Amino acid sequence: MFGLETGIFILLALCLLAACAFEFINGFHDTANAVATVIYTNSLQPTQAVVWSGIVNFIGVITGGVGVGMSIVNLLPVELLIDQNVYHSIAMVLALLFSAIIWNFGTWYFGLPASSSHTLIGAIIGVGLGYALLPENTMGVAAVNWDKAKEVFLALLLSPLIGFSLAIILMFTLRRTLSKDLRKQLFDEPHPGQLPPAWVRILLIITCTLVSFFHGRNDGQKGIGLVMLILIGILPTFFAIDTRLNIKELQQDLVVVQQKIAMIDKTQLSTTDLDRIANVNASLARLQPFVAAGTYEQKQAINIRKDLLTISGNVRKLIDSDAVKLSVEDKADLSLAATVEEKGLRRFTDHAPFWVILMISLSLGLGTMIGWKRIVVTVGEKIGKSHLTYAQGASAELVAAATIGLASGLIPNFKAPVSTTHALSSGIAGAMVASKGIKNLQAKTVQSIALAWVLTLPVAILLSATLFMLFRWILG
Repeated sequence: MFGLETGIFILLALCLLAACAFEFINGFHDTANAVATVIYTNSLQPTQAVVWSGIVNFIGVITGGVGVGMSIVNLLPVELLIDQNVYHSIAMVLALLFSAIIWNFGTWYFGLPASSSHTLIGAIIGVGLGYALLPENTMGVAAVNWDKAKEVFLALLLSPLIGFSLAIILMFTLRRTLSKDLRKQLFDEPHPGQLPPAWVRILLIITCTLVSFFHGRNDGQKGIGLVMLILIGILPTFFAIDTRLNIKELQQDLVVVQQKIAMIDKTQLSTTDLDRIANVNASLARLQPFVAAGTYEQKQAINIRKDLLTISGNVRKLIDSDAVKLSVEDKADLSLAATVEEKGLRRFTDHAPFWVILMISLSLGLGTMIGWKRIVVTVGEKIGKSHLTYAQGASAELVAAATIGLASGLIPNFKAPVSTTHALSSGIAGAMVASKGIKNLQAKTVQSIALAWVLTLPVAILLSATLFMLFRWILG
């Protein structure tokens, strides 16, 4: 297949299997975030809840696009993906996958709602730092795309804060606006074996569905990004750019970039900004022959990808520079042509074949139906001291769904990986605090979750960097 040697083909299959395993574990690790509330409020039986959540997760991945996944891939600079030694690429993907799987499985085993997003991003950063430490590397710490990392860190930091705060606000609003009868139905604790009022049950099932759907759209895309990282690293000839598109379609966006860059007054620019313009123009010049001819050799695909991402990255920094004087309209046109994920030039680099999306969808959906109970017990019983009420469950789920949904593309041109685990856990914590104050939280559980939150990134980074250097040594 793809003209690969048998050994490389086996390693490719191992990498793809590991990516599916990561997404499978992600499924049963994060399922609790969607089903804990419907189970603990007697809205659905456990089997019904996890099967339904698995189906909706599958649908979420299928319909979610690849923007979030590409934000994961783009944590690493393109130089790290064009190493001519395919074994180096294999060492990279095996290191980040194995480190992510080890930490995810370990936290699941101990029933800790740790973040799969944190784990994966830490693993990718660890690979970049491991690469920076190699004697032959001349890139230094630039082996990590720190600008992109800052965006990702901000999204991951904000998700639990938003979840906690909005849950308190929503609980307060419900108490103030609902009638006495509705308030009693919604804020009463569930009775064992007794179904909630019909409208409450429908509300909780809807919120479970929303969290499952947006979890698929966000976390599922991370699995897609992982697989594309594998395919671009091992088979750049076939997957570096979207071969389904005609390269002539680049022409209009390249013209926009060229025109807008030419409009910039260079007399007031710093040396750094001038270098960025020079890099953009050099990439434009290299791409023009391929666009004019309407064809390219397969071996040129990775260089075309590199030039497209070079243009995108430098244009983004130029737009953000205070010294670059362009009108709001010109900056918007330039951004749309060069920097917006899945649009303009980026639609050639931000892609995934349907078989990749389907493979990850099935892995996440099947994983959702298995192994959910450990985390469900923590989420449903151990965060708060009192039993989860209908209002608390619905508020936490609504907040989590809104947070994940907004980060998955509901806000135009904004897609970022956020932690479903942290959004939901912090939402439940906020709902508990809104009911009976801070004393309603179980300190030991909150401390354990916070410890996992603090440790996930450094452990994943250290583990991934170590495995990367080990695999590079083994594979040569």
